[in-house]
Amino acid sequence: MKRIACLLAAALVLVAPAFAQEFPTKPVRMVVAFPPGQATDIVARLFAEELTKMWGNQVIVDNRAGGASVPGTMAGRNATPDGHTITFATSSSIAVNPAIHSNLPYDTARDFAMVHGVFTVPWVIVAHPTAPYNTLKELIDASKKSTISWGYGASSLQLGAELFKLRTGAQLVGVPYKGSGPATTDLLGGHIPLLLDTVAATLPHIKAARMKAIATMTPKRMPLLPDTPTVAELGYPGFEAEGWGGMVVPKATPKAVVTKISRDVAKVLHQPAIQKRMLDRGVVPDTRGPEEWTKFVHAELVKWTDVAKRANVKAD
Repeated sequence: MKRIACLLAAALVLVAPAFAQEFPTKPVRMVVAFPPGQATDIVARLFAEELTKMWGNQVIVDNRAGGASVPGTMAGRNATPDGHTITFATSSSIAVNPAIHSNLPYDTARDFAMVHGVFTVPWVIVAHPTAPYNTLKELIDASKKSTISWGYGASSLQLGAELFKLRTGAQLVGVPYKGSGPATTDLLGGHIPLLLDTVAATLPHIKAARMKAIATMTPKRMPLLPDTPTVAELGYPGFEAEGWGGMVVPKATPKAVVTKISRDVAKVLHQPAIQKRMLDRGVVPDTRGPEEWTKFVHAELVKWTDVAKRANVKAD
């Protein structure tokens, strides 16, 4: 019996790499929990196009929008764990949702294997051109003297705003919006003096001097905004808050298949033309592989859970 067990184990070791080499054996579904045209969807379609060429099998983007991205994430979680369904997960779906929903039907660490990081979405604090502060210190000092409102258009941005307040002591009053569009409109119209949003959404207005950039929440300065300092360099070392996205599969997916998908995603990510197309859309390529990206995602989950608890932010 022991000999038979050893032979079976050896056979499995040989089969796994062979299966990975054959993958994919049919069309691949890429689940995106957002509507067509949204930033994650745009990036997903770039990768679907390139992976289709690489694999010789069609990679089909499956938009499952709505429900705070829960239905789409669940569709990926419940898929057959063979690599033929890949979920394009984001900070909001697998790090922020678990932090603010008490009865979420999925568990990030238990239910998903991290395949590869794909992009980060830089966040920036912007003000109306007439606002009486031009630096982060002036903004923080002003917030302690009188009430200042600032807007944000997503739950992840709300937690970023709360983290900023916790770290800096700024006394800002949050104004939640249903997306960047209405938040931007109110800032441009002078209804709110301040906004926390993505660089992608604000960059055209910053370049046109309709907004002034106060500071980014990225770990280092952005090439797109080289003259805008980071919160970290302005006296708050280690401060970092930004959106992100990457690919995950069901936890039981064979490791050899996860490795193959990861390697092929990395090949796409390292194409200069793809990097340029991503940067042109306001997202930064993320080249972290499975091990590094897993550590990052789990650290983000801990960070946002702590912020939500301390700031008493709940979606239930």
